Amino acid sequence: MPASPTAYDAVLHAARDVTKLGCALDAEMLGAALLGSVYAIATDDRAEAVREFVGRFLSATDQQRTPAATTIREVFAALVPDADGAAEVGHGTQAPSWATQLGRVRPTGCYAYGDVYGDQTSYVVSFAYEDSADGGPEHAVVALVDHNIGITKDVFVATSADELLTRIRAICAGDELIWFRTEDPGRLRDEVGRHLQITDELGELPADGSLATDRALAAVRLALLPVLTTPPLTEPADPDPGDVVRDFLASPEAVRFGLPTNASAPEDSASLDFCLSLLADHAATLPGGELLRWSPTVAGLFLLDWVHRRAVLDMDDAAMLPRVVRAWSAYSVRRRDLPEQAAEETEAAVEELIPEFARLYTTGERRSPATAAVAQLIAEGVDPSDTAAIDAWLDANRDE
Repeated sequence: MPASPTAYDAVLHAARDVTKLGCALDAEMLGAALLGSVYAIATDDRAEAVREFVGRFLSATDQQRTPAATTIREVFAALVPDADGAAEVGHGTQAPSWATQLGRVRPTGCYAYGDVYGDQTSYVVSFAYEDSADGGPEHAVVALVDHNIGITKDVFVATSADELLTRIRAICAGDELIWFRTEDPGRLRDEVGRHLQITDELGELPADGSLATDRALAAVRLALLPVLTTPPLTEPADPDPGDVVRDFLASPEAVRFGLPTNASAPEDSASLDFCLSLLADHAATLPGGELLRWSPTVAGLFLLDWVHRRAVLDMDDAAMLPRVVRAWSAYSVRRRDLPEQAAEETEAAVEELIPEFARLYTTGERRSPATAAVAQLIAEGVDPSDTAAIDAWLDANRDE
């Protein structure tokens, strides 16, 4: 009975035509795609899982002598040079001429672009081979960092750096809500690397994009950039939250949207204070914790998810919160000196979100179990801060 095929056999079969490829870049992209399946199914540290797999693959295929096997071994060793045995992989005499160009690239430019709200930043690095005839064209690694969830959400390799950068520059030039700049190589490596490490440890990867298939090639390319040796750029200190709230309450936006004052409507001040505390608490849960960083996306996270899972609103709070969010949206855009288009876009987004917020509040379908329990206590007249009252309620309902 023939032996059962192993994962290494499957890789060798998938790479059987590797020697027919036209350049080193094509081979590196094929190798990265093959390693992407290992990355995708790993359950904890995905980068380490890929390193271990490559080390075991190189050991298991050490006696393989076919041109395809020796070539894919070289490809894997170039993609994961810190894997066990990678340094000992030599150049096979039957390998294509382009095999000598595997990994022989230099960075030619570093750039960044993103939205003015601060939701996402895309980092771009272009690379050129020592010998473009065998190596392949100047290409680019793109990494998308999502600042709302604190991960590198996607990476991909574009096979034409010039075409990609031309398209990016054109998009940024035509949209005042997107900025573009040349980026410091060390800062780029640090930003993408820190967020990619978090991504590697996710239990579930983002559903869309090329993260798994291009991750190995993107990582080995970014490792060619210099390590950040100088302190990160000094950012202006975030304003004190208390000062921000006081300034907000005295702002024209608070007046415009009719937010109450202690003098004008003291009965509403408790709900106003509670809603403002929710905005501050939500900001603290986001990477960076910037109170003034607000956008259509952040507004959606707050109104349609976070507030239902984390807070118990009474009817006065639920009526107050849309007024506060409308005013806060306009205020934060002005404080950050964003374009008028950003103000209009944010206001329109909030108006679309509010009806769904009201529906979710009514149905309670997104409440967490803890929030739902507290809501039930309040509905039955039990003070959630009164331990004795809670114990009495539990005793009365223990058999239900």
